[in-house]
Amino acid sequence: MIDFEPWDTLLRQYVDEYGRVDYLAWKTQQPQALSDWMESQKKLLLNSNSNNLEQLALWINLYNAFTIATILERYPLKSILPQFLGIPNWLAFLWFFQRRAYNIFGKRYSLAQIENQILREKLQEPRIHFAIVCASVGCPLLRQEAYFPEQVIQQLDEDAHRFINNPEKVRYDFQSQTLYCNKIFKWYRQDFLKIAPSIPEYINSYLKTDLPLTASTPISYLHYDWSLNQRMS
Repeated sequence: MIDFEPWDTLLRQYVDEYGRVDYLAWKTQQPQALSDWMESQKKLLLNSNSNNLEQLALWINLYNAFTIATILERYPLKSILPQFLGIPNWLAFLWFFQRRAYNIFGKRYSLAQIENQILREKLQEPRIHFAIVCASVGCPLLRQEAYFPEQVIQQLDEDAHRFINNPEKVRYDFQSQTLYCNKIFKWYRQDFLKIAPSIPEYINSYLKTDLPLTASTPISYLHYDWSLNQRMS
């Protein structure tokens, strides 16, 4: 099984409590640490007998490590959505997720493959949408620690609570009686509806405050911020 302690150490060193990554310090101080660790693990064999908790922790960690490694390679950059002459370059953006650039267990994977075929289809855990990061401000906050099998369910539950109780991701307007939420709830709607009858009811199950949310509560989706989620040293 992969040793995630080096990844855990790097996260504790370069991620703050708000989930922001100090890419500048990371790239200046330990530019090869993450890629060296990934290189040292890539010849390991995938344990076909691993349980769901082991697989969840494994693939969430790998998704996030691959994403951060790619950003470190390209840093400095302002946004994960490239622009050409001021116009968003969606083809280059999709290539970021679709290219099979990541070598592990003797196979090449893309981020999209890890997310859709393994975490969503195989493991069927909607809370991964509050844990895997694309490195943008709009996506979930990166944890200051790695995921481990014995903690992963508690960690995902904390991630869901943190995301849903963050007013930048989810908020309710009493005047218009409208629920404003992050577009993750739009893009992955079907995943959440496997757990709850409606998006407002799914959100309500994690809210700290009691809101009058029902299946008929109108939803409006917030602008998604693709700028890089970073902390300046």
